[in-house]
Amino acid sequence: MPGAAQSARPAPMSDSASPLPPGPRRLLLVADYVHPFIYRTAFPQGLPEVDLVLAAGDLPGSYLEFLASKLPVPVVYVRGNHANEDVTEGDKRVPPRGVIPAHGRVVTAAGLRIAGWGGVPRYSEKGPGQYTEAQARRGLGWLAWRARGGVDVLLTHAPPLGPHAGSDYAHRGCAAITDFMIRRHPRLVVHGHIHEYEGRKPDYTDPASGAEVINAYGYRVVEL
Repeated sequence: MPGAAQSARPAPMSDSASPLPPGPRRLLLVADYVHPFIYRTAFPQGLPEVDLVLAAGDLPGSYLEFLASKLPVPVVYVRGNHANEDVTEGDKRVPPRGVIPAHGRVVTAAGLRIAGWGGVPRYSEKGPGQYTEAQARRGLGWLAWRARGGVDVLLTHAPPLGPHAGSDYAHRGCAAITDFMIRRHPRLVVHGHIHEYEGRKPDYTDPASGAEVINAYGYRVVEL
């Protein structure tokens, strides 16, 4: 597979807006699956020009760094529940370089305000990237306060309640994510975690918040 860690861009020092003119943004959405169309030597050949990458969790850190090294646009990510985002440097595991972590934060990239919330509702006693209902209420409540000026995108790993929630307990929707949507009305909600073993679930508009909800499994290119 292509290597990328050595050529990744330095990590951004601040969350400053990209100097782009007004108008729609084209977004590359990725989550959960190292897609062979993306992770190849010729990438980004064949991909439309994009303004921003949003990574919705459970992707190896080397894959995130590959995206950052291949595309001259910000890569914003949240972590999933499999703890594979870190990369090995010597005898240490460190966060991926050249990408912007968004968990618990509101960041600005490509002229868009993005709120991030990684992980999933707890489904086992132990394991990384899981949170209790109380932790989700507190964390997303604090995130909603930070997003009180409004956000364009909510980037999560778990889905909200609704059509994209999985039928099994480990892939259920998160009520606190839905509450955030109702409070802050993002234009777009991008999540991962929901693989396609139950079939691809179509995008939908959440009736309570008006947000378009997209499962980023694999890769998607959308405009906002």
